[in-house]
Amino acid sequence: MNSRKLIVAVLLLVCVAAFFIFDWGRFFSLAYLKESQASFAAVYAQRPVLVTAAFFAAYVAVTALSLPGAVIMTLAAGAGFGLVFGTVLVSFASTIGATLAMLAARYMLRDAIQKRFGQRLLDVNKGIEKEGAFYLLTLRLIPVVPFFALNLLMGLSRMKTWTYFWVSQLGMLAGTVAFVNAGTQIAKIDSLKSILSPGLISSFVLLGLLPLVVKQVLDFFKSRKVYARWKSVKPVKFDRNLVVIGAGAGGLVTAYIAAVVKAKVTLVEAHKMGGDCLNYGCVPSKALIRSAALAHQMRHGATYGLADVEPSFSFKGVMQRIQAVVRAIEPHDSVERYTSLGVDVVQGDARIVNPWTVEIALNGGEVQTLTTRSIVIAAGARPFVPPLPGLEDTGYVTSDTLWEQFEKLDTVPRRLVVLGGGPIGCELAQAFARLGSQVTLVEMGPRLLVREDEEVSTLIKAELVADGVTVMTRHKALRCEKKADGKALWAEQVSDTSNHASNPAQDICIDFDELICAVGRVARLTGYGLEDLGIPTQRTVDVNDYLQTIYPNIFAAGDVAGPYQLTHVAAHQAWYAAVNALFGDLKRFKADYSVIPWTTFTSPEVARVGLNEQEAIDKNIACEVTRYALSDLDRAIADSTAHGFVKVLTVPGKDTILGVTIVGEHAGDLLSEYVLAMRHRLGLNKILSTIHTYPTMAEANKYAAGEWKRAHQPVKLLAWVAKYHAWKRG
Repeated sequence: MNSRKLIVAVLLLVCVAAFFIFDWGRFFSLAYLKESQASFAAVYAQRPVLVTAAFFAAYVAVTALSLPGAVIMTLAAGAGFGLVFGTVLVSFASTIGATLAMLAARYMLRDAIQKRFGQRLLDVNKGIEKEGAFYLLTLRLIPVVPFFALNLLMGLSRMKTWTYFWVSQLGMLAGTVAFVNAGTQIAKIDSLKSILSPGLISSFVLLGLLPLVVKQVLDFFKSRKVYARWKSVKPVKFDRNLVVIGAGAGGLVTAYIAAVVKAKVTLVEAHKMGGDCLNYGCVPSKALIRSAALAHQMRHGATYGLADVEPSFSFKGVMQRIQAVVRAIEPHDSVERYTSLGVDVVQGDARIVNPWTVEIALNGGEVQTLTTRSIVIAAGARPFVPPLPGLEDTGYVTSDTLWEQFEKLDTVPRRLVVLGGGPIGCELAQAFARLGSQVTLVEMGPRLLVREDEEVSTLIKAELVADGVTVMTRHKALRCEKKADGKALWAEQVSDTSNHASNPAQDICIDFDELICAVGRVARLTGYGLEDLGIPTQRTVDVNDYLQTIYPNIFAAGDVAGPYQLTHVAAHQAWYAAVNALFGDLKRFKADYSVIPWTTFTSPEVARVGLNEQEAIDKNIACEVTRYALSDLDRAIADSTAHGFVKVLTVPGKDTILGVTIVGEHAGDLLSEYVLAMRHRLGLNKILSTIHTYPTMAEANKYAAGEWKRAHQPVKLLAWVAKYHAWKRG
């Protein structure tokens, strides 16, 4: 605590202590109020301005310091100033005092609370920013809610001071009028209980529920307004309960859930069932990585006591194996399977004509029109291609198109440029380097995998370089051009701004035969009617917490909805989209993103869930960092993969897990235990007490928990235990 906060804390404590030491509370009783009513009236008649100012200042002080007495002073305002003037005085004095109490709590405590519990308060802060005023008004309308506690809690939030002021004034007005009015009849009041009668309390509770009712009514009229221009075309009956656009992970799971609960559902896919993950992303890339890993192991056979062997292979054979893997998994996502589950699968381009009608241009040339109660958009995302001069002329592939294009090649590309140092770029760069390509990875940012900790980026860069990848971070692609002997990418070295003068930018020419563009993916937002319906889009379709668009019966899930572009998140969102679409009239569920894991499948893998160390520093979140090096793990040593680490972030002094980063072989598999623990609020002590098979990589999780335990061992208690054992030895 800094000196200013210490001074403020001392002053507040002195004021509160004085109140009790000098027994000032005796002036805030009903008996004293009745006894002094006549003398108060006499003084007020002589000096009305001074008395009013003194009363106002005292009321502000009492409420700002959260002292008992506000109720008596409110009655006194009615008795001494009358209903109208008394209400005005109390209304402003109580609001100013409450605001000062809120600001004091914010000044004294918010930084410390945010530092300690910042990650856990993220959702609370988001909720306050979005609907805090609404809920504050609801609570203010109920006088039985302890206002001093409300002042404290709101002080810990990020609510704007002005918002807090006007909402508090409005919310407390009804209670203020009731108590000031009671004060005008002070002679008839025997106790405070006679004011807070069960009937009055019930009335205030009902008044507090009024904003909730109003919100529901407003939502109803807002819904009617957005549907107004479509009123004439709303069907009386519907062909379907649900139409799902897109058969990727989000669409498939949505349709599956709808079929399970016996809804009539149509799934529309314009191209390939299974979407990007099966056909272009997760599945083929992992098949490629596996072949590349085997080639790498053959070159390093000596590591395992065998001879180093240069692998001999057909690149066409590698690409054909990848397609064989895709074909082997295809039945899981096939038309036949989903049809057998009860889903009506239609292949064609869907367009939303109005909120209840989907028009489908079938692949066979016909047009089918379906009416439906609800629609789920799961159109996915596509690779982003930057507007790089000359790129179209020289040619390029993306993570979507490389599988078909490279299958035509007889040999692995000799010189390969990969644009982008994110997960996709790093995975492909390493895999093709291990298969024999001369790979150059160009990344404009300062490091690879920028969302991970810097030490992770450094480790992965070293691994890529060891595999022969030329990693060029801080390089901006300028243009592509054809040359007599091939193609070239020109890149500019992006200097550190702090050393810009001493390190002028330099253009670098990189020759290549093939170029992979892996700079990110963008949601598919056009082509299926969003524009005509006026559904807002930014980088993704705008949805609320329930995955609804501005039309409550139209939902979005997966990459097209964000905020994560991950297959498993799309499947996760699909549950909420399906249930809310089919049963939202009865019960709706907010999509939960509290525990989201992901893995980058480089070698070694990088797996992550929750907070990492860099984010904790950037967000000023207090945490403890526990590390366990895989170089000490028996199974990793036996497998000659003893490099990497497990890093766990916990609440200071507690075993509560805030986040985990694992770098190592099978890191994605190891992460699952932590995902389970975080999802069900299990701490490191639970992991430590769980039996893990020996020798397995999973023991790394137990040993990481053990490292935390050793750092928190009860030193003083163990000293006494040592003395006990010494005594037992005689």
